[in-house]
Amino acid sequence: MSGRYFNPALVHRPQIQRRGMLGRSMLVGLGSLLLMLLSGCGFQLRGISSFPFETLHIVANSPVAIELKRNLLAASTTRLVDDRKEAAAVLEFNERRDKVVLSIASNGRAREFRLNYVLTYRVVDQRGREMVPPNSNISIYRDISFNDTQVLSKESEEALLWREMQSDMVQQLIRRLAAARVRADDEQN
Repeated sequence: MSGRYFNPALVHRPQIQRRGMLGRSMLVGLGSLLLMLLSGCGFQLRGISSFPFETLHIVANSPVAIELKRNLLAASTTRLVDDRKEAAAVLEFNERRDKVVLSIASNGRAREFRLNYVLTYRVVDQRGREMVPPNSNISIYRDISFNDTQVLSKESEEALLWREMQSDMVQQLIRRLAAARVRADDEQN
């Protein structure tokens, strides 16, 4: 055999390459199948929201209002106006945040808290007609445990939860604004 020796890895190399190509084509096929299933079930990415009003005036200047304005500007064609008289719809809301003790440890200290976030809102058109049921509200709560030995980390966890709840509140409010409509006279009573 003139100094050459038999190497089985070289002999089976074409089979290994075919197996790799077969694996890639199966992945592409499974990926395509997954995309078809997702599109068939009605899934679609969140796009621009459409609202039943072209202009909106928001009567508030809180962190929720600022985040709501930012989201409306980015994800809708609705124009925000500063003057109430120029608006096709007016959004008024009040928010309430509170922290309630859920459980107490044997030493009498709080062990668990519930963070409550409630937003009460109303939307009226130019003529003062309600576009959502009166005193509509969105309520979100989160439970958080507390440990005296981890005070700083629990405070930052609480602040993070409040921010997440605020973002969730804004997204829910946007979805409800998109569903708003002028209510008939018989529905308003």
